[in-house]
Amino acid sequence: MSKQILHLTVNGEDREILVQPYQTLLEVLRDELDLTGAKEGCGTGDCGCCTVLLDGKPVTSCLIVGLQAEGRRVTTIEGLETDEGLDPIQRAFVRRGALQCGFCIPGAVIMARALLNENPNPSEEEIRWAMAGNLCRCTGYTKWVEAIQDVVQGVKE
Repeated sequence: MSKQILHLTVNGEDREILVQPYQTLLEVLRDELDLTGAKEGCGTGDCGCCTVLLDGKPVTSCLIVGLQAEGRRVTTIEGLETDEGLDPIQRAFVRRGALQCGFCIPGAVIMARALLNENPNPSEEEIRWAMAGNLCRCTGYTKWVEAIQDVVQGVKE
């Protein structure tokens, strides 16, 4: 199959790249754009390691064909940082020790950001429900919940 041109905005930057029609969005991000934050943990959309924002909504990028992102906005873990530094959820995850090996963390942080974008004041139950699609073998989930609650409560460094 011949490559096709994909136009999309990644982390605020307009991109035009050649992709194979069968490449997943995860493969496009990692292999074509060298954005390696999102990980392939399962390849079946079950673990959440590859979660990115597509037009502001969380998706498992291993299940999206790259060409489905035509004309759309993609935000990866690399795109959360602002002029002020790390996103508050990133800082809270670090502060709370909510990361260990780091493999699942990009997807978990993206999911947490998506939750807070949609619901800036979630209950603990809503946090746990939102994070249920992100699997972690190292940290457990208590630190994740605490980090998200810190952001909700405005806790700083």
